[in-house]
Amino acid sequence: MGDASKAWNGELVGRWLDSRLKAARLDQAAADQRGYAAQDDFDKAAAEEWVCRTLQAAALGDDQAAFAGLLKALLARDEYPITGIYDDRRFDRSVRANLRKIAKMTKANDGFANTLRYQG
Repeated sequence: MGDASKAWNGELVGRWLDSRLKAARLDQAAADQRGYAAQDDFDKAAAEEWVCRTLQAAALGDDQAAFAGLLKALLARDEYPITGIYDDRRFDRSVRANLRKIAKMTKANDGFANTLRYQG
Protein backbone atom coordinates (compact mmCIF):
# COMPACT_ATOMS: atom_id res chain seq x y z
CA MET A 1 0.00 0.00 0.00
CA GLY A 2 2.62 2.56 0.99
CA ASP A 3 6.10 3.30 -0.16
CA ALA A 4 8.22 0.14 -0.04
CA SER A 5 11.16 2.08 1.42
CA LYS A 6 9.15 3.06 4.51
CA ALA A 7 7.64 0.40 6.72
CA TRP A 8 4.25 1.03 8.30
CA ASN A 9 4.74 2.21 11.88
CA GLY A 10 1.65 1.53 13.97
CA GLU A 11 3.14 3.20 17.04
CA LEU A 12 3.70 6.43 15.08
CA VAL A 13 0.10 6.31 13.83
CA GLY A 14 -1.12 5.85 17.41
CA ARG A 15 0.92 8.84 18.61
CA TRP A 16 -0.42 10.95 15.74
CA LEU A 17 -4.02 10.00 16.56
CA ASP A 18 -3.42 10.80 20.22
CA SER A 19 -1.93 14.21 19.42
CA ARG A 20 -4.82 15.06 17.07
CA LEU A 21 -7.33 13.93 19.72
CA LYS A 22 -5.77 16.28 22.28
CA ALA A 23 -5.66 19.14 19.77
CA ALA A 24 -9.32 18.59 18.86
CA ARG A 25 -10.33 18.73 22.52
CA LEU A 26 -8.44 22.01 22.97
CA ASP A 27 -10.04 23.42 19.82
CA GLN A 28 -13.51 22.44 21.06
CA ALA A 29 -12.91 24.14 24.41
CA ALA A 30 -11.69 27.31 22.70
CA ALA A 31 -14.66 27.35 20.31
CA ASP A 32 -17.08 26.73 23.16
CA GLN A 33 -15.74 29.77 24.99
CA ARG A 34 -16.18 31.97 21.90
CA GLY A 35 -19.88 31.10 21.76
CA TYR A 36 -22.34 31.26 18.89
CA ALA A 37 -19.89 32.62 16.32
CA ALA A 38 -17.64 29.59 16.74
CA GLN A 39 -20.21 26.81 16.34
CA ASP A 40 -18.65 25.79 13.02
CA ASP A 41 -15.22 25.47 14.64
CA PHE A 42 -16.73 23.45 17.48
CA ASP A 43 -18.36 21.00 15.06
CA LYS A 44 -15.14 20.62 13.06
CA ALA A 45 -13.14 19.90 16.21
CA ALA A 46 -15.82 17.48 17.44
CA ALA A 47 -15.62 15.65 14.10
CA GLU A 48 -11.85 15.32 14.34
CA GLU A 49 -12.16 14.05 17.91
CA TRP A 50 -14.79 11.49 16.85
CA VAL A 51 -12.59 10.22 14.00
CA CYS A 52 -9.47 9.92 16.15
CA ARG A 53 -11.34 8.27 19.01
CA THR A 54 -13.01 5.77 16.65
CA LEU A 55 -9.72 4.87 14.97
CA GLN A 56 -7.94 4.52 18.32
CA ALA A 57 -10.69 2.30 19.70
CA ALA A 58 -10.34 -0.08 16.75
CA ALA A 59 -6.65 -0.61 17.62
CA LEU A 60 -5.72 -1.53 14.05
CA GLY A 61 -2.72 0.79 13.84
CA ASP A 62 -0.25 -2.07 13.45
CA ASP A 63 -1.81 -3.37 10.22
CA GLN A 64 -1.89 -0.87 7.36
CA ALA A 65 -4.35 -2.87 5.26
CA ALA A 66 -6.79 -3.33 8.15
CA PHE A 67 -6.49 0.35 9.06
CA ALA A 68 -7.22 1.34 5.46
CA GLY A 69 -10.18 -1.07 5.42
CA LEU A 70 -11.62 0.53 8.55
CA LEU A 71 -11.28 3.99 6.98
CA LYS A 72 -13.07 2.76 3.86
CA ALA A 73 -15.88 1.24 5.96
CA LEU A 74 -16.28 4.45 7.95
CA LEU A 75 -16.42 6.51 4.75
CA ALA A 76 -19.16 4.21 3.43
CA ARG A 77 -21.50 5.14 6.29
CA ASP A 78 -24.42 7.42 5.56
CA GLU A 79 -24.24 9.34 8.82
CA TYR A 80 -22.30 9.56 12.05
CA PRO A 81 -24.68 9.91 15.01
CA ILE A 82 -23.39 11.96 17.93
CA THR A 83 -24.90 14.26 20.52
CA GLY A 84 -23.76 17.69 21.64
CA ILE A 85 -23.02 19.23 18.24
CA TYR A 86 -24.69 22.17 16.55
CA ASP A 87 -25.21 21.04 12.95
CA ASP A 88 -25.41 17.35 11.93
CA ARG A 89 -24.66 17.99 8.25
CA ARG A 90 -21.63 20.13 9.02
CA PHE A 91 -20.39 17.48 11.47
CA ASP A 92 -20.86 14.68 8.89
CA ARG A 93 -18.98 16.70 6.24
CA SER A 94 -16.13 17.31 8.66
CA VAL A 95 -15.97 13.63 9.63
CA ARG A 96 -15.75 12.64 5.96
CA ALA A 97 -13.06 15.26 5.31
CA ASN A 98 -10.98 13.96 8.23
CA LEU A 99 -11.44 10.35 7.13
CA ARG A 100 -10.39 11.20 3.55
CA LYS A 101 -7.31 13.04 4.85
CA ILE A 102 -6.26 10.09 7.01
CA ALA A 103 -6.99 7.63 4.17
CA LYS A 104 -4.63 9.59 1.89
CA MET A 105 -2.00 9.63 4.62
CA THR A 106 -2.46 5.88 5.12
CA LYS A 107 -2.19 5.10 1.42
CA ALA A 108 0.96 7.21 1.07
CA ASN A 109 2.27 6.13 4.48
CA ASP A 110 3.24 9.74 5.05
CA GLY A 111 2.33 12.58 7.39
CA PHE A 112 1.98 10.70 10.66
CA ALA A 113 5.23 12.19 11.98
CA ASN A 114 3.65 15.68 12.02
CA THR A 115 2.25 16.01 15.53
CA LEU A 116 1.98 19.80 15.59
CA ARG A 117 -1.29 21.16 16.94
CA TYR A 118 -2.10 23.28 13.90
CA GLN A 119 -1.84 21.28 10.69
CA GLY A 120 -3.38 23.53 8.07
